[in-house]
Amino acid sequence: MDASTINWLAVVTSTVVFYAIGGLWYSPVLFASAWMKEIGMTKDDAKKSSLGKIMTVTFLLSFIMVTNLAFFLNDPKITTSTGALYGFLTGFGWVSMSVALNALYEQRSLKYILINAGYLTIGFTVSGLILGAWR
Repeated sequence: MDASTINWLAVVTSTVVFYAIGGLWYSPVLFASAWMKEIGMTKDDAKKSSLGKIMTVTFLLSFIMVTNLAFFLNDPKITTSTGALYGFLTGFGWVSMSVALNALYEQRSLKYILINAGYLTIGFTVSGLILGAWR
């Protein structure tokens, strides 16, 4: 695969969008309370965390994931719809099933699986859509 043919502006944009989806997904607007309950975290615990470090590493990990997806979608035949489909298949078929597999052994709830897998499936789908559209 030739990295010179990847649209790096699309990768950065997809990374920002993936990151923003996570910010919204795990915010009080959507699933923060349910997610914190499922992992046994209190608001006081959250306040003690190094949020700046976590957010920086999260952005870097999102960039790596989106870059990986960009290499898979690095074909001129990829369109907006095929990019979204392949993003969905990546998020649901590989990543979400991995989350579920690990969560089962960790004795996590279905709610925990759905919250985390839902975010990743949507994030990869939207990233695939952006990467497919922005050729």
